[in-house]
Amino acid sequence: MKEAAVEERVDKQVKCYHCEEECRNDHIIFDDKDFCCVGCKTIYELFQTDDLRELYETRNKSKPHLVGRYDFLENKEIRDKLLSFQSEGYNLIQLSLPDIHCSSCVYVLENLADFHPGVIQSSVNFLKKTAEIRYNPTVIQLPELAALLSSIGYPPQFDTEGNDNKKKKTSSALSVKIGVAAFCFGNIMLLSFPEYLGIDESMDDSFKKFFAYLNIVLALPVLLYSARDYFISAYKGLSSGFVNIDVPIALGVVALFGRSLYEILTKTGAGYLDSLGALVFFLLIGKWFQSKTYENLSFERDYKSYFPLAATRVENGVTTTVPIADLKAGDEVVIRNHEIIPADAVLLSQRANIDYSFVTGEEKPVVMKAKDQLYAGGRQIGERITVRIAKPSSQSYLTSLWNNHAFKVTDELGTEEITNRISKYFTFIILAIALVATVFWYFVNPDNMWQVATAILIVACPCALALSAPFTNGNTIRVFGRNRFYLKSAPTAEKLNAIDTIVFDKTGTLTESGEGKVKFFGKTLTEEEGGMVRKLVENSIHPVSQKIKKSLKDTGFTISDFKEIPGNGLQGTVNGHLLRLGKPSYIGMDDVKDEPGRVYLAIDGISRGYFEVRNQYREGLSTLVGRLQGYKLAILSGDNDHERSQLEEVFTGKTEMRFRQQPQDKLDYIKQLQEKGHKVMMLGDGLNDAGALKQSDVGIAVTEDVSSFSPACDGILEGGHLKHLATYLDYAKYGKNIIIASFVISFLYNVVGLTFAITGVLTPIFAAILMPLSSISVVAFATFTGNYFAHKKHLF
Repeated sequence: MKEAAVEERVDKQVKCYHCEEECRNDHIIFDDKDFCCVGCKTIYELFQTDDLRELYETRNKSKPHLVGRYDFLENKEIRDKLLSFQSEGYNLIQLSLPDIHCSSCVYVLENLADFHPGVIQSSVNFLKKTAEIRYNPTVIQLPELAALLSSIGYPPQFDTEGNDNKKKKTSSALSVKIGVAAFCFGNIMLLSFPEYLGIDESMDDSFKKFFAYLNIVLALPVLLYSARDYFISAYKGLSSGFVNIDVPIALGVVALFGRSLYEILTKTGAGYLDSLGALVFFLLIGKWFQSKTYENLSFERDYKSYFPLAATRVENGVTTTVPIADLKAGDEVVIRNHEIIPADAVLLSQRANIDYSFVTGEEKPVVMKAKDQLYAGGRQIGERITVRIAKPSSQSYLTSLWNNHAFKVTDELGTEEITNRISKYFTFIILAIALVATVFWYFVNPDNMWQVATAILIVACPCALALSAPFTNGNTIRVFGRNRFYLKSAPTAEKLNAIDTIVFDKTGTLTESGEGKVKFFGKTLTEEEGGMVRKLVENSIHPVSQKIKKSLKDTGFTISDFKEIPGNGLQGTVNGHLLRLGKPSYIGMDDVKDEPGRVYLAIDGISRGYFEVRNQYREGLSTLVGRLQGYKLAILSGDNDHERSQLEEVFTGKTEMRFRQQPQDKLDYIKQLQEKGHKVMMLGDGLNDAGALKQSDVGIAVTEDVSSFSPACDGILEGGHLKHLATYLDYAKYGKNIIIASFVISFLYNVVGLTFAITGVLTPIFAAILMPLSSISVVAFATFTGNYFAHKKHLF
């Protein structure tokens, strides 16, 4: 960095050098460049330190010939099939990027917004080699986005029919490359037998020369075809300003071929073309075996197969709850207040208010009318609606929305972030070691110089280190999923280790959501009035509403102007009458005291009485509390303290209990705990507790109906499995130990491998065999050790 670079603040209108947004009048000048905030300045410094200056030079430069290649994406029909969500200023697409290779690739792609201001946010699935990209179509069009990705080394692969064809094509191409490498490698060895047997000295020079030149011809397909992906990846990485793991491999291959060519042409030796063929062959075999291992151990596939998102389907007037995987085009589905639209659909009801914050992160409900297109992931606000499914649901898409960047809270660095940073510098360190070792062997024994340099470049691999945390945490997610505890991401599994405080909501968390006695006190309700109340409460997913619903008969009324105020109550117009249900103050009875377990009713502004709802506490609660004595426990409830004595029989005197808590009170309490240094897990119903769940370090929505979970939560726990919470927390601690052990294995592999390579003991061929085995061994260790502890905890 220039010594003259200083930071100052000035008054003038300019654009930020990093994000290209308009700077405020009071902005920062650093290194003779303008920045709108400290964050942009810091990222600029990071890019300078990491030698990533080219990112600023290449952004906004979609090469003209590349844009033309993707002109077919301007076709609306094709575009509609590819996009998961589209609106005037926000599109979402999931792209297959086969050229993703290492943690450096992930780093660049997840900073795609730095290349173009039209990109809003991007996230990468390393194992699937896909990226989910959110962009502004008024700033960057899809063809330009595809060209941008291609220009930085990641050409997207499009397939509107599904992913199976893409996998087959990739697998087939790799198999052909393996076949070519095997053929050439075998024949080079065959032609080199005289040299192996020591009888080449008696051969005629013309034969020796012919065999040597023939070996060069056989090596060319290996170099130019079988190994081409390593060269392409290395070139694209370097041209985009970063060094990926394929750079040392490409250098090793070039070194072997160059040295061999020199020896053959100068007649100073037979070269190492057999080693080159073997090296590329075993590298490709390892690549194939790695992909199969990851595919078979993919925690994400298993996790999503256990994730039971449900929807309410209507058939012949009868409603049934079904997994979203069973939905098909043409099905009619009921969506209640705050429930998620499970698939792209057409609105059948006259009107709907759809909140797409789950997709875009912005809470701006959109008014829709009958026959309008609705996108999966939208959330209905208001009375329940009916939709017709337009195309089958994508469970993978919905669960990916759960990880929307908008719902993430900035945290301290986790294990995965730390390992990714280490991996970024790993390649530079290996290149330096290879250079020093080459110079050393040049003076000690020049004949071994190229073998040592190549072995070092090949054997060292950061992949084992980078994969330790994702696979361990991923396996934890899979084990939890099989036991009805669903975490939204691998970092969440890691956060469970740090939890020291657990806060419970009462209603719907400690109590059974659908169980409990309900009795009405007041002026007896007619059948019509009971039906109107049922129509009101069936639009709400709150546990108390569902209990009242079960106590009343359905009369088929319609509702309009439905509203639900968390912590207060419901209101809506049914059959021409205005109904309000909730606290006395909410329905206009300010002079009435809010008594325990009572939900008050008013029809057309006239008080009619109240429903008394008696809670039933969950089975196994006492045992759970006993096993959680190592944690600080607290209970927050929106009700009054009439059940305090019952709770005190289960919880110890150390448990803090707060009643009459509004949603904001719960959020403030979590903040207070965090300010004191506590790591807090909050368990609630996901509706009244949404703010507290998001604020907490780990927010868990406890529910019987997973179609109603909140995007603010980090996990979903089926109510009947709350009693196993202590077991889940214990198992999460095993995960931390497994990650540490995996790090040790990866570190030892690289130290031992490099030691043998530097001393000249390890040949490039064995290095090529060992490199993929290191990753496979760490992945297998993390998975199978995790499964062992799962059996030990009776989670399998």
